Parts: sequence; C-alpha cells; structure tokens
Amino acid sequence: MAAAAPAAAAASSEAPAATATAEPEAGDEDSREVRVLQSLRGKICEAKNLLPYLGPNKMRDCFCTINLDQEEVYRTQVVEKSLSPFFSEEFYFEIPRTFQYLSFYVYDKNVLQRDLRIGKVAIKKEDLCNHSGKETWFSLQPVDSNSEVQGKVHLELKLNELITENGTVCQQLVVHIKACHGLPLINGQSCDPYATVSLVGPSRNDQKKTKVKKKTSNPQFNEIFYFEVTRSSSYTRKSQFQVEEEDIEKLEIRIDLWNNGNLVQDVFLGEIKVPVNVLRNDSSHQAWYLLQPRDNGNKSSKTDDLGSLRLNICYTEDYVLPSEYYGPLKTLLLKSPDVQPISASAAYILGEICRDKNDAVLPLVRLLLHHDKLVPFATAVAELDLKDTQDANTIFRGNSLATRCLDEMMKIVGGHYLKVTLKPILDEICESSKSCEIDPIKLKEGDNVENNKENLRYYVDKLFSTIVKSSMSCPTVMCDIFYSLRQMATQRFPNDPHVQYSAVSSFVFLRFFAVAVVSPHTFHLRPHHPDPQTIRTLTLISKTLQTLGSWGSLSKSKSSFKETFMCEFFKMFQEEGYIMAVKKFLDEISSTETKESSGTSEPVHLKEGEMYKRAQGRTRIGKKNFKKRWFCLTSRELTYHKQPGKDAIYTIPVKNILAVEKLEESSFNKKNMFQVIHTEKPLYVQANNCVEANEWIDVLCRVSRCNQNRLTFYHPSAYLNGNWLCCLETSENALGCKPCTAGVPADIQIDIDEDRETERIYSLFTLSLLKLQKMEEACGTIAVYQGPQKEPDDYSNFVIEDSVTTFKTIQQIKSIIEKLDEPHEKYRKKRSSSAKYGSKENPIGGKTT
Repeated sequence: MAAAAPAAAAASSEAPAATATAEPEAGDEDSREVRVLQSLRGKICEAKNLLPYLGPNKMRDCFCTINLDQEEVYRTQVVEKSLSPFFSEEFYFEIPRTFQYLSFYVYDKNVLQRDLRIGKVAIKKEDLCNHSGKETWFSLQPVDSNSEVQGKVHLELKLNELITENGTVCQQLVVHIKACHGLPLINGQSCDPYATVSLVGPSRNDQKKTKVKKKTSNPQFNEIFYFEVTRSSSYTRKSQFQVEEEDIEKLEIRIDLWNNGNLVQDVFLGEIKVPVNVLRNDSSHQAWYLLQPRDNGNKSSKTDDLGSLRLNICYTEDYVLPSEYYGPLKTLLLKSPDVQPISASAAYILGEICRDKNDAVLPLVRLLLHHDKLVPFATAVAELDLKDTQDANTIFRGNSLATRCLDEMMKIVGGHYLKVTLKPILDEICESSKSCEIDPIKLKEGDNVENNKENLRYYVDKLFSTIVKSSMSCPTVMCDIFYSLRQMATQRFPNDPHVQYSAVSSFVFLRFFAVAVVSPHTFHLRPHHPDPQTIRTLTLISKTLQTLGSWGSLSKSKSSFKETFMCEFFKMFQEEGYIMAVKKFLDEISSTETKESSGTSEPVHLKEGEMYKRAQGRTRIGKKNFKKRWFCLTSRELTYHKQPGKDAIYTIPVKNILAVEKLEESSFNKKNMFQVIHTEKPLYVQANNCVEANEWIDVLCRVSRCNQNRLTFYHPSAYLNGNWLCCLETSENALGCKPCTAGVPADIQIDIDEDRETERIYSLFTLSLLKLQKMEEACGTIAVYQGPQKEPDDYSNFVIEDSVTTFKTIQQIKSIIEKLDEPHEKYRKKRSSSAKYGSKENPIGGKTT
C-alpha cells in the first residue's frame, strides 16, 4: 500500500531548470493557501516473545497491520509457525486525513474463525516525532474493545434556575449533544451510533439515551436532555435524589457512544466525562471533545507478557507555502551537479548532515529528476564513491548517497519498465501452485526434487529471457546513468575487463529486478502479499537471477552461493549462451542511444485491487446496491470484474474520463468514496480505507490529466431521488457546483510536486542545523590549521574536500533557511491561534495549544 512514485515519463522530461524568483513580502502567504501534507514511511522489522498457544502446538501464524486510529491502511504478509516473526516490510504512504493514534496490531491468523489480535503498539500523533528515524522495540499492549476508540463529540452544557410551584428555586442542567465526527467503521461499514447521556455523582446515576442514527460515522444528534441538579430543602416532593448545593463539585456528565448491534451486542465506541463545575464561572459551556477509552480500557496486570515489536517510523508533516518562497532554495539545490567538488554542493551536504540518508534521497531525487539534473548529480557522487573503492569486486555494493540515489531513481522511473517486463510472468508464478523447493531439508512429504528443479528452472529461464530482451523498454535516464557508471568504472580499474559490466549489473540485476521479483507487491506488480510457498519460490528465483546477472559469477565460472543445493542448481546456467545474453543486455542498456520506445503497443497496468462499486443500472425492485468488484486500471482503460482474471463487466476508456473526485460521505453514508465522472453516468466507488482511496484518485487523475473536455466543476454529492444532494439542482445534466481539485499542470509529463519536495528539504536542513553548524566549524578548522588534524573527531565524519567552497555553500544554506523560517513561523502562530482549544480542529482531550 505504499504510495506509488511518479511515472516513468519523468525520464524524458524537458522541464527547464528553476530560476531565482523575487521573494514575496512577509505575510503575503496569509492570503494564499498553505498546504499541510502528511506522510509516513518506515519498516515493520520483527516481533519477539509472543505468547505461545497453551496446547502442544505453541507456534502462531502472525501478521501485522498499520492503523490510523481504527482504520487499517496496511497489512504485512503472514509469517507461519513462529513466536518471533521476522516481517522486514517497508512502507510509505501519504496520510490523507487527520488522526489521533498511529497503531500497529499483531494478529494471529485464523482460517476458520476471526483473526486473533495478540497485542498492539499505539502512538499518539504528537509523540511520533520522538521515535522518528530510529529503530525501537515497543512492548505490545493488550487489545480491549473498551480501549479501541476514535472520533469526537460536540457538546453544549447550560445551567438554568427554575422556580418551583411553591416558589423555591432549583437548578437544572441542560445537556445538548449536537454531533459526533470520525467514528470508526464497524466491519468495514459506517456504524449505527447512539449516545447515552448520564449525570453521575456520589449518590446518583441518571441516564438518558439519544435516537440511533443509521449508517453514518458523522451523526448529527441535536438532542437536548434535562437533569435536575439541586433542590431547595423546602422542596417537599419525594425524590430519590437529595443533592446539596456543595455536591455540584462532585457531579459530572458522562457521554457514552455505542454502535447499535440490533440482534447482537452493542459495541462501545468511546466516552467523555465533563465535570459540571466547568459552569462555575459561566452559565454556558460549548466544546468538542475527543472520545476516550474506558477507565479500565488499557489496564492489565500482564502487559509485559505479550511480547514486543521492533519498528522504524518516520512521520512528516510539511507546511507547503506558495511556490515563490522556494525559488532561492531550489536554485541552490539545482546548481549542485555543477559545483566542484561535488561534496561542496548543497545536495551533497544535505546527505552528509541527515541522520538517515534516505530522508535526503527521497526529495532530492524527485526534485533533480523534475528538472533533468539527476544524471549529472548521480554521476558526480558515484565518481566520489569510486575513489574510495579499492577492490573491483565490491564496486557499488555499499549504501552510499550515490547508490541510494540510483535505487530511488530506478523505483521512480522504472515502474513502467518492471510492469511490462516482469508482471505477466509473476502473475503466472503467483497464480499457479507449482512447487519449486530444492532444499532437501525443506522438502514436503511426496515432493519430487527433480520435478521441483525443472519447475524452478522453467521460471528462471522465462524471467531471464524476458529481462535480457527488454533493453528497448529501459528508460532513457537509467541508460544514461548506466553509461556513465560503465565509463567511470573502466577508468578506475583499467586492468579489469569485467568491471564495466559488474558496475551496471550491480544495479540493474541486484538492486532492481531481483528485488522486484522477491517482493512484487512493494513495486505494485501484485495487489497482495504472496502466500509463503510462493514467497519461497520467488526467493529462489531472485537468488538465481542475482547470480545470473552478476558478470563476475558467470564469467569466472563460480557462484557465490553458500548452500550446496543452490550451487548444484546453478550449474545448469553456467553456459556460454547465458554469459553472452547478459553481456549483450548490459551493452544495450549502458549505451548512449535512447532505448525507450516512442510508444508501447501494449497497455501498461497501473493499479488493481478489490473495491465496492454502486450499481450502474437498476435492479428488478428498483434499488441500487453496492457490489464487491475487482478493479483494474491500465494506461488505456478502467475496468471492473467479478473476480481477478475474469472478463470485464464494465469498461471506461481513459480518454473518456472527465474528472475524478472524492464523494461526500452523506451521499450514501459510506466513507472512503470517490467518483469517476466520464461520458456516461458517474461511477461511484468505495475503497477499503482512506489511503487506498487517495491512491486510486491520484493515479486516475494522473492517467486522465491530458484528456480533452476535462471538467472544471463537479458535484461533490450524488444525484439521488431526482436532485443533486449538494446543490439541489433537479437536472441530472446540471453544471457542477464546486471547482474540480485537479487542474492540468504546465508540464504534464511530470507528476512531481516540487514545492512539496523543496519544503521537505527545508525541513531536513532545519532539523539538522546542529550538524550543519559542526560542518561549518570543521571547514573553518581545516582552512586555518593546515598541519595534521589534532582533533579529527570534530569533522572526520564529514566529507570535506574543499573547505572554502563548502563553507560558502553552508553560508548560503543558512541564509536561505533563515529567510524561510519567517513565513513558516508566521503560519504556525496563525494556525495555533485559529485552532482554539475545544474547537473541532483542536478538541479537548487532544494536544493543548
């Protein structure tokens, strides 16, 4: 479910380099939109010491999920028969909505019954920064239905004085429960919520109840309840409540939210408690409150016995200003490839000072690609790597800035290439049940190792043959970089005839094809995690392809396998034909000629998955319902099918798509809905979660962005019962009432948000100012003291080839960052002051501002 990178068309961009723009006056951003963008990336590493079964078979089949509050947005593969499952799954996605908790649940897979939740790690949004970029072991906490809450309640309290029949005065509490927002989905669908409203004190518990609201996560209750709080001592009517004036301090209003279970037990959704003494200084109190778990919701005497989970989490929240603010920083970054030496450039310095180089690589590569500057930058940093490489056999095997930049570049521009090359064969492997196990220790009873060898060889040969014939599909930007690597490697090791090939194969085979084969879901080549047997097959294929692609292993007639069974299997491939095929392929993808074909004859698969769609036509009884369907998007058409691999039930040509927009929940009381507006009736679709909905909208917008007759206005709600719910227009062909969100960019070939990437780089420089300062001091020390380094620890971790040039670049970076700090600080203050504590944006129970 990781968010897809921009399309391969980035490789052929003709976008000009950025030029410096005049900075706007301070405060100008107040009148324009500042975008708040959230993203999450990281790794679910492993769990350990999970609770065993009580029976003789103590092992569990475990998987892990990522949830935004109670909404699942990611799921790992199942690790079978283990109490210390090793997941090792990376994730990345944009977060399209607000949330209170980021949670990781560890499950025990159950085929016949509901999967068992073993434990969870729940981190408040404001605490995520404390764990950013670090691998941390978290103790699993118990999962209890009373602790699983999300959403907020809008409440108003008033205290009235009433005169009784005999003239005495008593106090009456008026509780107005207005609405709730963001309640969880129950079994994937909007809930049927109701609320109980109680006045609780030392000697009373007076409870009332709202009506049930059907199929909504944002119910509008608007119900008022009255409670007698105090009575005069002269009030003679018998009552079970005799509350003295001073006991008001001990009274509280408790709101409990429930999902109406109809024939089954009602589900607790959360509660809030508000002391009546909030009215001490004011006769009226109105605020939004975050729902809280029950008092005993997370308490357990055995919290340390559930095991622990190792995670690496990096959450980012960027405030993206209007474009003109980023001109000076973009200009400095885009000059990086031309700076001599490259280690004195702003882009290289960013990689040096970031705690995790990946943080710097992600935005840098996208920005440089967008402006056609990546090839010279990657070439320059790769040349710096080569200076430190003493053995040709270890060329480009480390995790340097150069290798990480190339890895990220191949993910971005190589997505199309992987789909047309690998996807058909990977589909065949994943959908067949052929056994390919050749390890004698892992063979199952009845397996024939010779048959398995033939199956494995068949798949390896088929993939290898497709790869070595795919050079015409290799993106131009990859070919250009491979050409540079080949030339530099030859110059660095002139006496090694094989190094020109191993320099290229270490990327294209080891870091590209082999990785995509072993984890196809990560590269969007498969919609789901393969089953354990298929994962084992893909692992054996990937190992073989890595070694086949390694020029050294083929040409020197020896493999690097440690396992005897793999050494024996690999002997089948040590023939001249394989050596020549690899050599020819590497020659073709590392030449200066453009290898990317001008157009593809076959449509490119962009995304597929299971979602719900609303019926296009009417059923016999006149009601339109929602059906589960398999959706498939290619570069030519959007189709849906009853099942994967079946004929399409319905097809929308991409050229007919006029707009793709979110659909308001009120239309069908369903979350995560979007609409595909085309030349016929709109197609209404419900995704499984908010991240998936966001990804489908994004990819559909990108593929249809160049279409003629795209709409500029649309209806955010559905057309039901003879009118549009949003504007109440009766004509089905009425012009939309809201502007479309996705316009046509100036450069339609690139879908990279350069302002967002530059903002991310600004944030990284801001976070790393201390290291930048140390690097600046190191430059000064080197420039002043020309003798032996007396205190190398101060700057030995930095690459500083030219202290003067590096010092000047750091000065420029600091000056630009200081200027960008001003509008950011102004926006933060404005945002903080506008979100009053108790408002919908900043409810009570959350982070106080």
